Amino acid sequence: MRMYQPDLDVGGGAQVLDLETAVKDGILGGGGGAICGGGVEKLDLKKMIEELEPVDVPSLFICPISLEPMLDPVTLCTGQTYERSNILKWLSLGHYTCPTTMQELWDDSITPNKTLQQLMYSWFSQKYLAMKKKSEDVQGRAMELLESLKKVKGQARVQALKELRQVVTAHTTARKTVMGNGGVALICSLLGNFTMHSVGSEAIGILVNLDLDSESRLNLMQPQKISLMVDMLNEGSIETKINCTKLIVMLIKGKDSEAQNVSSLSLLVGLMKLVKNKKHQNGVSAGLDLLKTICSHEPSVGSLIVSIGVVPRLVELLPNLNNECLELALYILEVLSTLPEGTVALKDCPNTITNMMKLLMGVTESCTQSALSILLGVCKLAPEESASLVVEAGLAANLLLVIQSGCSPVLKQQSVELLKLCTLNYAGTIFISKCELT
Repeated sequence: MRMYQPDLDVGGGAQVLDLETAVKDGILGGGGGAICGGGVEKLDLKKMIEELEPVDVPSLFICPISLEPMLDPVTLCTGQTYERSNILKWLSLGHYTCPTTMQELWDDSITPNKTLQQLMYSWFSQKYLAMKKKSEDVQGRAMELLESLKKVKGQARVQALKELRQVVTAHTTARKTVMGNGGVALICSLLGNFTMHSVGSEAIGILVNLDLDSESRLNLMQPQKISLMVDMLNEGSIETKINCTKLIVMLIKGKDSEAQNVSSLSLLVGLMKLVKNKKHQNGVSAGLDLLKTICSHEPSVGSLIVSIGVVPRLVELLPNLNNECLELALYILEVLSTLPEGTVALKDCPNTITNMMKLLMGVTESCTQSALSILLGVCKLAPEESASLVVEAGLAANLLLVIQSGCSPVLKQQSVELLKLCTLNYAGTIFISKCELT
């Protein structure tokens, strides 16, 4: 909740200048409103503030000490108002001044500000009840759209799904309504061999915003549904591609042991197209996340991933990735480097050593760990050829920095191992000079 608003806007360009004016003119529902009337259960102010959606709160209601809305406002002799607990703590620390004006207090008594408290209660009540009404309206609309989906077809179905996606994306209550009223099963049933991509795109856009139980995930793991997702990953809009990717990640991470393998050549090709699209960083991140998930959960697919040229493409992308994507890409390359064909692909890529060297001590420790592991694998595969390249690129100095840093013992051990490998396969005197040591 944004807790500060410099002035209290009352519409028409006017502003509330003081509390007396606000109460006199009935601003912010002064007088309590319907919910304060007899016979209506009074709402708890603290509960309303905690549950209220993000909203600008008038500065009049904010405690100058905590910068949070007040629950029990009290006023000092200087005329400044504070939350009771905050000002009492201030005074208990031996301060005998007003925190806002720094005036010395000639009277240490505090007076409950009932008028402000009533004004606050009225304002928050109106906002809270409006939020609740909107929430009920959203729930009702979500139910209407679910009922509509059971009857309509064609373009009308697309329109209903599109509106439901918008509602679900914007409102938590709508998501709960869909999940609690059979909406997930209904939407899953719309996906299959003969589903129009326009329907599939909207349906998947809804599903990625919901918590899927094991039954729903197994339903979506059916071959015809996975095939539809892969088709849309290759042919849909960028938003559809990202949503398909995210949904497949959800399915793989949450699948049961008997769930079918979703990886395929078509899926991997679609992912690489998404990852190479530099215009959409969200797509790059989503694509790399799915590749990482596949590598983690489906190690047998590693050879297929290498065979379609993922290794050189990822190596070339490294210099242009942000830290989040960089960690994902390095994780994938590190996993692939454990495969013989993966190590060969890394060795054959002309920029592997150069790009990995730039990442030593350059980003995060996990990036350093992955880059060092990849370099070690390449150097072990072709020690004589690789040792000269890494030493000429300044490896020795970088590794000495790693060893002297506060990194993990595993990282230091790998650095020592790589240094030893280089000393055995590179002229000793030249190697020492490359370290730039006296």
